Amino acid sequence: MTDILTTATETPANAADEGGRIVLGPNQYGKAEVRVVKVTRDTDRHEIEDLNVTSQLRGDFAGAHLAGDNSHVVATDTQKNTIFAFARDGVGSPEAFLLRLAEHFTGSFDWVTGGRWLAESYAWERILAHGQEHDHAFVRSGQEVRTAAVVADGDDRHVIAGLKDLVVLKTTQSGFVGYPKDRYTTLQETTDRILATSVATRWRYRPGAEPDYNATYERVKAILLETFTEHYSAALQTTLFEMGQAVLERHPEIAEIRFSMPNKHHFVVDLAPFGLDNPNEVFYASDRSYGLIEATVTREGLEPAPGAWESVGAFC
Repeated sequence: MTDILTTATETPANAADEGGRIVLGPNQYGKAEVRVVKVTRDTDRHEIEDLNVTSQLRGDFAGAHLAGDNSHVVATDTQKNTIFAFARDGVGSPEAFLLRLAEHFTGSFDWVTGGRWLAESYAWERILAHGQEHDHAFVRSGQEVRTAAVVADGDDRHVIAGLKDLVVLKTTQSGFVGYPKDRYTTLQETTDRILATSVATRWRYRPGAEPDYNATYERVKAILLETFTEHYSAALQTTLFEMGQAVLERHPEIAEIRFSMPNKHHFVVDLAPFGLDNPNEVFYASDRSYGLIEATVTREGLEPAPGAWESVGAFC
C-alpha cells in the first residue's frame, strides 16, 4: 500500500548546507466546494439533492511542481465538470456518489493513485400548501449538516460518514463535581445544570462493508439523539462515550466513531440584586470561551487506519 499522500520526490537542487537535499513532500490538489443541486423531474413530483463536493487527487504530480510539466495535471475545472456530469445520473447517497468519483479518477488516469472526496449534504422538505405537500416547492430543513468522505489509497477505500451542527440540550440530569481545584478555580460544583453541545461526528465503515448508507445515517443519528437523553451525565465526556458506544453496539459494520463536541455553557444569572430568586430557571448562554471535548470510541484490537483520518481535517 502506498503512503496516503504522494511520496516525497527529490529536486535537482544541490544538497543544502544542513538537512540534506530539498525535496517535494506530500501533495494533493483538486476542486473544492463544488455546489451541485440535482433535481429529479421524471414525474410531476420532483425530488431534490443538494451537495457541496470537494475532489482532490494524489499521485505522480512531481513534474508540475518541479518542472512546470502539466502532462499529469487533470485540471481542477475538469474535476468540477465531472462532478456535475456524474450528478446527471443521480446522487443516491453522498457516500456512494463519492465512491463513484474515486473509482472514475483512479481508474481513468494511470498516475492518479488515490485521493480524497468530501461532501456536505443539505436537507430540503416540501412546503405544505393548503395542508398538502407541494410537488415542486421546498423549504430548507434539517437539524444538522450531513457529511461524507471517501479516501482512496491504491486499491484501498475508506468510507467515512458523519454529521455536524447537531445542536442538542437537556435542562437537567447533568452535573459536574469532583474536579481538582487550585488557586485559579472559580467554577462552582453543581449536580443540576443545563447540558448543551453541538455534535460533530464521523464514523468509519469497516473495509468491505456495503451498508445502505442513507438508512444507516438515519439510524445512527437517531441513536445519538436517543442516547443523549438517557442517563445522568457526570460530564460531557461521559455522554460522548455513551453515544459512541451505543452506535458501535448496534452497528457492527462501523469500525470506529469520532466526536468533537463543544460544551455550550449556560450559567445561572444572579438575580439577587433585583430582589429576585433564580431557582435554576434564567441562564446566560455563553458562546465564548467554551470547553471542547474530542474523543474516539473504537473497538478493542481494531487495526487503526490513520490514512483515512488524516485527510478529513481537524479531529473529526
